[in-house]
Amino acid sequence: MDSKHHLISEAYQRRKKGWDKFFKGLFWLAGFISAIFIILIIVFIVRKGIGPFLPSYPGGAYPIGKFLTGFQWRQDSAIYGVAFIVINTIISALGALLISFPISVLTALFITKIAPRSLSRIMTTIVELLAAIPSVVYGVFAAGVIVRWVDSLAAMAGFSTYGGNSLLAVSILLAIMVFPTMTSLAIVAINAVPRELVEGSLALGATTTQTNFRVVLTSAKSGIFAGLILGLGRAFGEATAVSMVAGNSMIGPTFNPFNITRTLTSTMLAGLKETQGLDYDIRFSVGIILMAVILVTNLGIHFVKDRIGRSMS
Repeated sequence: MDSKHHLISEAYQRRKKGWDKFFKGLFWLAGFISAIFIILIIVFIVRKGIGPFLPSYPGGAYPIGKFLTGFQWRQDSAIYGVAFIVINTIISALGALLISFPISVLTALFITKIAPRSLSRIMTTIVELLAAIPSVVYGVFAAGVIVRWVDSLAAMAGFSTYGGNSLLAVSILLAIMVFPTMTSLAIVAINAVPRELVEGSLALGATTTQTNFRVVLTSAKSGIFAGLILGLGRAFGEATAVSMVAGNSMIGPTFNPFNITRTLTSTMLAGLKETQGLDYDIRFSVGIILMAVILVTNLGIHFVKDRIGRSMS
């Protein structure tokens, strides 16, 4: 009888190990496929994007120095300078984060630690619905509402705008769009903080507010910064909605919030009407610059997160 139970146990263990190996292989396969797609996209954009700067390009190579350091973008005159567009993109994205990031973190803290359970469920559902709204809907809202707010604000401040299309309108739009992403991840991160840490802080005499800000948010900083990175990626990568309120200025950079601006993604989108030639191919060159900007900013956010972690430890 014991030997029979032993055989059944061994068979069960072998079956468990077999399933473990199967799912481990499945996860490896999924990760490998994802990596392959990322590599293929990068290779395609890089191959297409470096073409305009090669001597073999039809019509001659476009000067790469002029492209990287130029402060003018005029497709009618075949002038393509991307330096000011990079600056505009960073300014608009950082402006959006300055507006949205503190609101997202405080909203997540309110939903998880302060609001009654019924209100918390309602607000969580609202945040999830905001994340599901298509970008073009946000763009229509911005073109119909946000630009009017900005135009009225500019008039009160003694400035004029191009119908409200401006850097400020882009930043407000992006702030609204990245809010649900950052809030959702912050909620998950805060909920993952061990209850023992909270109870220990309260037992040592800290107030609830002190515990929420010094213990809960500090412990959840990895998830909060992950939301910041994803939010920044969406801010950098949004094209359709931004194109509806940016104005696509031909020179820059733009520092006045009431002036029109141009971002890397809106520049790429504006050239999709072409199918070949320099004006089309150089949009892929802008894509290379966009990937580099996202990479550098993500590394910068990780550096800041590590510095904050060391200063709080």
